[in-house]
Amino acid sequence: MEALWKQASRLKEQVARQGVFKQFGAGAYGNSDNPFTDESEVKLHQRLEKLYLSTRAAKHFQRDIVRGVEGYIVTGSKQVEIGNKLSDDSQKYGIENTCTSGNTLSRAATYFGKARSLIEKERGNMLKAFGTQVAEPLRAMVMGAPLEDARHLAQRYDRMRQEADAQVVEVSRRQNRVRESAGNGEVISKLEAAEYKLEELKSNMVGLGKEAVSAMAAVEGQQQRLTLQRLIAMVEAERAYHQNVLEILDRLEEEMVSERQKIEAPPTPAAESYMPPPPSYDEVNDMFASTSADHSVNSVDFFLGEALGSFKAESEFELNLSVGDIVIVRQISSNGWAEGECKGKAGWFPHAYIERRERVLASKVPHIF
Repeated sequence: MEALWKQASRLKEQVARQGVFKQFGAGAYGNSDNPFTDESEVKLHQRLEKLYLSTRAAKHFQRDIVRGVEGYIVTGSKQVEIGNKLSDDSQKYGIENTCTSGNTLSRAATYFGKARSLIEKERGNMLKAFGTQVAEPLRAMVMGAPLEDARHLAQRYDRMRQEADAQVVEVSRRQNRVRESAGNGEVISKLEAAEYKLEELKSNMVGLGKEAVSAMAAVEGQQQRLTLQRLIAMVEAERAYHQNVLEILDRLEEEMVSERQKIEAPPTPAAESYMPPPPSYDEVNDMFASTSADHSVNSVDFFLGEALGSFKAESEFELNLSVGDIVIVRQISSNGWAEGECKGKAGWFPHAYIERRERVLASKVPHIF
């Protein structure tokens, strides 16, 4: 019997509460979480819930960007440090190189070191832009007062809705007592006080809800604009970095390829086109016969030289050369020409076209004479 009595009491309270819902709000929303509210207040509440979720997701995204950028700055700074060390080492080698066969590599190392230093400077500028233009503004908004103030308004609104819901139960309880008391004045007075408080809560709740929606909508708009702007700034900073680095690498490649060609490529006839013509045999004989101290042709101990490039004779006094030819060098002129014999012929050729050899393959000896 007691269980039946409790069940009947609950049903009676539910019927009474539905009467309060109809009195203070549209009955069409009797199945919602807060059915005492009207349609506009329900829409306000739904709008606020969506704004709350949207701003929370945007806040988390901003925080993720800040963390990612900060990690990128840390690793990038380490790369700058390593790159600068490589730059210093390269330039040091370029300055202190003691190679006896030329300074081509030292020049290339210097070019590389300077270019690496410029690249790391560009990387540092990019990382600085990431910090000042991306991480700092987003961090300030994540921790800023506008977002927290708007969220506090939404939380106050939610607490007031809970209080109003509890007040609906109180009004329902008072209505039951009025019916049971058969018109008791004190009970009726308490019911009227409870109903007045419910109306006041409803009015305050609507005002607070509108204020919270307005604040949250402003924060949402600011989040969307600022986050997009910072992402664009990050893309622009990285794009500028890659463009500048590409220009630096293009210049470096030209310089280093030029140095490589100096090592690998043999001298060309065009490079020697400015040379004066070789002396004739008569002139050479006159020079040897002269006792003047200003000799333009030096008689040297014969030595073997290998042709580094092809040379085409332009007069009867000159000697044709092909790459790899072995020449017996007999005389060297002060104007850059040398005289020698190759393949049974003698004549003059640019001295720069041959390189001295201490040893020659036996298979090449028959081609000298």
